[in-house]
Amino acid sequence: MLKKFLFVLLCMGILFSSNAQNSDQGATKFQQLYQELPTPNTYRNAAGAPGHQYWQQRADYDMKIEIDDEKQRILGEETITYYNNSPDVLTYIWVQLDQNVRSKDSDSHKIRPGKVYSEMGFKEMKSAWHNDFDGGFKIEKVTDKKGSKLKYIINKTMMRIDLAQPLKPKGNISFNIKWWYNINDGGNYGGRSGYEHFPEEDNYMYHIAQFYPRMCAYNETDGWQNKQFLGRGEFTLSFGDFKVAITAPADHTVGATGVLQNSKEVLTATQLKRLEASKKSDQPLMITNQEEAEKIEKGKVKEKKTWIFKAENVRDFGFCSSRKFIWDAQGVPFGDRTVMAMSYYPKEGNPLWEKYSTRAIVHTLKVYSRHTFDYPYPTAISTHANFTGMEYPMISFNFGRPRADGTYSERLKYRMIGVIIHEVGHNYFPMIVNSDERQWTWMDEGLNSFLEYIAETEWERDFPARRGPPANIVDYMRGDKNNIVPIMSNSESILQFGNNAYGKPATALNILRETIMGRELFDHAFKEYSNRWKFKHPSPADFFRTMEDASGVDLDWFWRGWFYTTDHVDISIDNVKWFQLNSHNIGKEILVQKKLDAQAPRSITDIRNNEQKAVKETLMEKHPELRDQYNDRTKYKVSDFDKKANEEYLASLSKEEKALIDGAYNYYEVAFSNVGGLVMPIILEMKYTDGTSEVIYIPAEIWRQRADKISKVFVSKKELKEIVLDPYLETADTDRNNNYYPTRNEPTRFDLYKR
Repeated sequence: MLKKFLFVLLCMGILFSSNAQNSDQGATKFQQLYQELPTPNTYRNAAGAPGHQYWQQRADYDMKIEIDDEKQRILGEETITYYNNSPDVLTYIWVQLDQNVRSKDSDSHKIRPGKVYSEMGFKEMKSAWHNDFDGGFKIEKVTDKKGSKLKYIINKTMMRIDLAQPLKPKGNISFNIKWWYNINDGGNYGGRSGYEHFPEEDNYMYHIAQFYPRMCAYNETDGWQNKQFLGRGEFTLSFGDFKVAITAPADHTVGATGVLQNSKEVLTATQLKRLEASKKSDQPLMITNQEEAEKIEKGKVKEKKTWIFKAENVRDFGFCSSRKFIWDAQGVPFGDRTVMAMSYYPKEGNPLWEKYSTRAIVHTLKVYSRHTFDYPYPTAISTHANFTGMEYPMISFNFGRPRADGTYSERLKYRMIGVIIHEVGHNYFPMIVNSDERQWTWMDEGLNSFLEYIAETEWERDFPARRGPPANIVDYMRGDKNNIVPIMSNSESILQFGNNAYGKPATALNILRETIMGRELFDHAFKEYSNRWKFKHPSPADFFRTMEDASGVDLDWFWRGWFYTTDHVDISIDNVKWFQLNSHNIGKEILVQKKLDAQAPRSITDIRNNEQKAVKETLMEKHPELRDQYNDRTKYKVSDFDKKANEEYLASLSKEEKALIDGAYNYYEVAFSNVGGLVMPIILEMKYTDGTSEVIYIPAEIWRQRADKISKVFVSKKELKEIVLDPYLETADTDRNNNYYPTRNEPTRFDLYKR
């Protein structure tokens, strides 16, 4: 009877709850991140915002740099003014010497594992085994502002300068460094910067960064960030103002971080006129076209020219220089400001670069600004460095070279557009939202890859994006756990760098935006984080806390699973049970029972005893006088007693209760398993026999009490035909063969190849 039936269901629910309490899996996965995150304080509050006593250091640079185009060297002198905004007294300061990663005795050579393969490229052999290139800094002198020598010690890629007088809070110190180093051949030795040689005309194209001794960051979380540079973990730097004078051959074009101060001295009247016109153009205009660049590159001059750039409130500086450069530009309006988007590239980059580079810059600035803040700097540059993809404030080095005849593959085209979006996008993360790259690669690469994916989807429908779509991270997530580490791993300890620091966090953020939080809540929270921490130094906790604080969504379970573990998503539909309530309509129930009996499988015992006559005669067959009305099961006769009891029960029901037993409702009990261990929402497409369907979203909190197995009852007036779990590939589920009811296997493609 109905009330009894409902009571049984209630008891079953209590039983399930009791069983769940015997397992702490759910409680662990939904435990708040109190132990993992640092305690909030006056510098960084519990909401994820800078505290009321937040501070950060500052370093200003005044540099004179010269490119030796004969010996491929950088010669430099600088004055650094360092401001101590901390409450601490500093008796020494630390300076980064990143080029020392290329010295002959660098630890980066010693710690690099290696194997010999049957086929190896020259570049791979040269950069991995032959330490015949000495690219480290040659420090000639370190003096105070009066010219007196300062005591210093060089520890590999770090230099400690001992101060004659302690640097007190709110004080500053100025000192000078003179140095030089050999520029690396980016094509043969690799690297984030270097030169490319064009032997046919004996020309060079320089993309220069990490070229000057620069201040280490100092903050309240780590003290001095003087972790050695081993080549992978990038850079942690303070903001400051730069004035950089770059002396190069007079026929070179130089592009750099900041704004050119002496344009009338280094540019022609034609270039100045074109540059002015480009500020108001809605498409890229040539400042130096290909025909002009080809004429320049055919000859060399002995004279030199100095280009002077200034940049305010930047954390770093990079530049490019070559006599091969084609140069185009377009103005991008932001309110009453105009940002200059510019590209520098050789003829070898065309036709791709002329067609797409500056347009990709403009597109990136517009999309990223909409999701964060208006681009605050005056310029954004993409320059063609075919050996790398790397970012610096206002300038990025990007690969993507067509074949010699100008043709290119579809893959190359989209990779080039993607890398320009990505590297220009780094202006936001970490050049402005200035996270610690030496420690947390994902905080800039992951967030930037996420926004890159959004920009790519707005560049072209069906853009072949590499990172962001959940389906693209599946192979990595279900891989050998011995070769996977959590996202929250130090940069130098990451395995599968691209998947871990780029792909997985970008996918996680996309899932948050599309599935967990929704676009409105996510976009507001992400913009809040970006604005809270622009021109400041956030930590992972600041990001996690801000996303929750600004959205009102508890995400600790998500950060824990996606960022602190190597669990993967694999939710399985184990079974589906179909129930209908007893209608208490005796005639109808007899028909239902007949149908069920007809569909029921026969036991092997019944088949052998009855159909195969293993039992030749039963007792009832031998003595028919023992039969009564209940022995004829084909008729299902009901006694008067049962009829009366049934009528009394029906009379006792309310209108609402009678509506439940009219046979209109189907009850489906679906059992799920969390095979992969990573708790996620359960998203189901319910397909019905009448051809209609609906999508049901169950929040991840359904796993909060038991994280391995749960069941859920679904009610519908329609008869169910099929269930599809994660129908729109939202969760990065790694095994779709257990995502269907009835069971369905998805094919896997394989290639036929010849050895």
